[in-house]
Formats: sequence, C-alpha cells, structure tokens
Amino acid sequence: MPIRTARIVGPTSILTLVIPVLALAAALQTRSLLFLDYVHVITGGTWAGIDLFMGLVMSRVMRSLLPEARAEIIKKLVPIMLFFMPALASVAITAGIYLAGWLGLDFLSPPIIAAAIIVVILGVQGFGFILPNELRIFLELRKDKPNLDKIVKLGMKNIYLSGSQTIFQIAIIFVMAYLATV
Repeated sequence: MPIRTARIVGPTSILTLVIPVLALAAALQTRSLLFLDYVHVITGGTWAGIDLFMGLVMSRVMRSLLPEARAEIIKKLVPIMLFFMPALASVAITAGIYLAGWLGLDFLSPPIIAAAIIVVILGVQGFGFILPNELRIFLELRKDKPNLDKIVKLGMKNIYLSGSQTIFQIAIIFVMAYLATV
C-alpha cells in the first residue's frame, strides 16, 4: 500500500501554531495575571498531555501496526508535531518565565532553578531532536516516492522521545504544584 502524499499541512496546521502565540500576546498586552496563568497552564498541560499520550498510548499502538499503517499515522501527526507542539512548548515556557517575574519569584531559588533545568531538558529534546526529525519526515513525505522506512524510523523515534519526556513533564508539574502552594 503506497503512502498517500496529497495534503500534509493545511490552514488548520497554521492555526495550531498561531492561536497559542496570539493568546500569549493578548495575555501580555492586557497584563492580566489570570489570563497569563491560564495560557501557561493550558499550554503546559496540553504539552504534557500530548507527551504522555504519545509515550504511553501511541508507542504501543504503533508497534502493533504494519509499516504502511505506521507511515499513514505518522503523516497525520506531522502537522501536530511540526506546528502545535513547538507553539505549545514555546508559549508555556515564555508564559512561565513572565509569570515568575510578575509574581516576584526569586529566579535563584531552588524550585525555579529545578524548573529551569527541567525546561532546558524538555526544550533540547523537543527543539533539538523531535522538531528536526519532524522536518525530515515532512520533507520526505513531499517527495514523489517517499522512503517509507525512513518515515517510520523517524516517526517512531519521535514517539519514543515524546514518551521519555513524560518523566520530565511529571517532574515539572510537581515543581509547578509546589510553587503554587508557597
């Protein structure tokens, strides 16, 4: 079964990139602490939830499928992983930094340093490994005859990397819950 390469990225893909960024811009423009907190929590929670889903559910589902079916699913994941996930991560991190500043938190306190270390790890994984792999998948899918093995290999690597982020997502939620109570 050949992989269909018709449409990979559409207008909805662009919206998933723009909406979180616009929400952050609006929160910063209005200087609303509640709005900024909401943007931080919703983008961070969605980012963590998708990582958990990818690692715990999709990795198991994908292992049971034939390579052609894996490639079709990976193709459907490209817009989410290429646009939505980087937007979520960037907005969650930026909103968190602004929140810490607006709340007058000490950037040298142990919980903030712990959060920064975790965010750096998540950022390196996401922007240094997952995003470049998604770009490779996208470019491969645009070819007249995409290399199915390459698509599946890169896609599965990203799913496992997302799964490994689960540990760090749980850790950052623990730190955020702690900060919310002090």
